[in-house]
Amino acid sequence: MQVNWQDNYQSRFISPEKAASMVKSGDFVAFTMGREAFACGFALAARKDELKNVDVLAFTPTYDFGWYDEGWEDSFHIIIGMPTGTAQEAVDTRRIDMFVTAPIEQMYLERTPDILFTEISSPDENGFCSFGNSVWDKKKQIIRVRSQGRPVIAEVNPKLLRTFGDNYIHVSEIDYFVEHISSGISQASGSLAGRERREPDPYLQDIAGYVGSLIKDGDTIQIGVGRTTEPLVQLGILDGKHDIGVHTEATPPGIISLVREGVINGSRKTLLPGKVVATSIGGSTVEEMAWVNNNPIFMLMDHEWLEDFRTIAANDNMTAINNALLVDLAGQITAETIGFRIRSSPGGQPSFVFGALQAKNGKSITVVPSVSVNGQSRIVPFMPEGTFVTIPRGFTDYVSLNTVSPD
Repeated sequence: MQVNWQDNYQSRFISPEKAASMVKSGDFVAFTMGREAFACGFALAARKDELKNVDVLAFTPTYDFGWYDEGWEDSFHIIIGMPTGTAQEAVDTRRIDMFVTAPIEQMYLERTPDILFTEISSPDENGFCSFGNSVWDKKKQIIRVRSQGRPVIAEVNPKLLRTFGDNYIHVSEIDYFVEHISSGISQASGSLAGRERREPDPYLQDIAGYVGSLIKDGDTIQIGVGRTTEPLVQLGILDGKHDIGVHTEATPPGIISLVREGVINGSRKTLLPGKVVATSIGGSTVEEMAWVNNNPIFMLMDHEWLEDFRTIAANDNMTAINNALLVDLAGQITAETIGFRIRSSPGGQPSFVFGALQAKNGKSITVVPSVSVNGQSRIVPFMPEGTFVTIPRGFTDYVSLNTVSPD
């Protein structure tokens, strides 16, 4: 008797508590990149007093399950890839680990997770689910984990949107399903790095003016994560521009509105013309995200392909715009640390900088406030001891900073 996918799918639903009960002391548990499976995360955290020495990989911490606080170390050893606001204090106090050199793929090759948690949409009529508004390398990690005979548990969130590109997986490629419990956080809330949005500081208008003067009609742009970069679109860097393309890791506020208005149309792109290409997408409003849903303009792709500098360089007139913490007088740039304090990860910045500089008529723009909030200069004679150099001086192109005081 043949079993259709609907019956097979329904028979594999389990409770969050059942999913968490599969974890044993000493296991390595991973959440796919992007936000964590909410119900599964809380069910696992609820077993704090039962479990010991469980390694948990939460690459981009979004939710506070409790395990970033003091007193959880014996139960859960947390490993992250980016110190978002959720985990920054735990990073500063060395309660959790962060890998800063090897890519996440290398970690998976060295040690396959005993259980992998992810989040997906409900299936369509053919049994295919979406990863919602972020793809990263979710499908690839699911395939790798299952190839080693380890289970993948997917939390099914019917509110996740669908896009074109590589944003799909069939229910037959998942072992167990859990019903999603809402976190109350929408796809249109927060910043690219999981911080609360706030009104742009007035001095950022100064930086936006310089950046806007460097962007030409027909350019394809990338805008990185950071408090200085994320407000730039809404501050007018694309005002008066035409035929802009987008090839970026994540979309900052304002991008979707400009696609709707036709300012961003990708008509002059040399790679995937007419498409907005990203691995994660977010809007300023719920209405914007609804407009993205099933819209063929938007393609969410695996980040390994998207961030390969050869892929980036295939875009003529590629313009990379990225944030920095410090720039020294030799031209070295850090976007990761100041001294020994880790503030961020390199993310896709090196790939986009190198790719843009290899592209025909490409350029790289680094934006940095002239001084910090406590009045310290962001332009320094040399990097403080312990600082990671994100972009070597030979690859520094344009640096845009403000002349207006941040006060």
